[in-house]
Amino acid sequence: MLRIATWNVNSIKQRAGHVVEWAKRAEPDVILLQELKTTADAFPLMEIQAAGYTAEFVGQKSYNGVAILSRDTISDVRTALPGDDSDEQARYIEATTCGVRVASIYLPNGNPVGTEKFRYKLDWMRRLRAHAEDLLRREQPVVLGGDYNCAPADEDVYDPDAMADDALVQPETRKAFRALLHLGYTEAWGATHSERHVYSYWDYGAAFRNDDGLRIDHLLLSPQAADRLEKAEIDTTPRAWEKAADHTTVVCELRP
Repeated sequence: MLRIATWNVNSIKQRAGHVVEWAKRAEPDVILLQELKTTADAFPLMEIQAAGYTAEFVGQKSYNGVAILSRDTISDVRTALPGDDSDEQARYIEATTCGVRVASIYLPNGNPVGTEKFRYKLDWMRRLRAHAEDLLRREQPVVLGGDYNCAPADEDVYDPDAMADDALVQPETRKAFRALLHLGYTEAWGATHSERHVYSYWDYGAAFRNDDGLRIDHLLLSPQAADRLEKAEIDTTPRAWEKAADHTTVVCELRP
């Protein structure tokens, strides 16, 4: 089986030990990381390599940052989402590894609604859809994983009324997410589970203890990858650790 995971670690310098420990327990072949919050020169590469992974990453001081970790070689790396050469935010990295084209995505939050930040979010999602469509033309397994900052339905939100004004649940955001699925991508966890109110993110404080969460981390599979989908899971184990990230891991397994 090929195990691919996505995880917003909310600072790789603070959470490098968590990544190594979880990788030892869960044994993923590929880990897609978001919100590194560090420049490339400060990325803990030696720790990652000592855990048995190669790495490609694009960083940015204090904000954003994405990485691909793999037990196999990584090739044909793209470090930005096409469509806007002026966009310097480190939110996208894509490469081929383990015979699959993978991308680590940190989609813009977009709050507050009605501001330039929300317009940037929607434009970024438009660019992602255009590129995701191009990737389908390769007719190869593709996995687009990451923090999409989108709860696809009210069932993916602990309190829809409380979240009603948030950019993560706006009709425009959900429509743009559905547009990716309409291209032919399969959302791995949703395709293999019927449970509702299962989450991948909980704010700090009492949110995790009270299960006041959001499901905003997703793995989208091209038809060639979806045909190999065996199972998907949300592993909440690392969210319960001391000094945890506010997100947890989402994992899919693909048959050979």
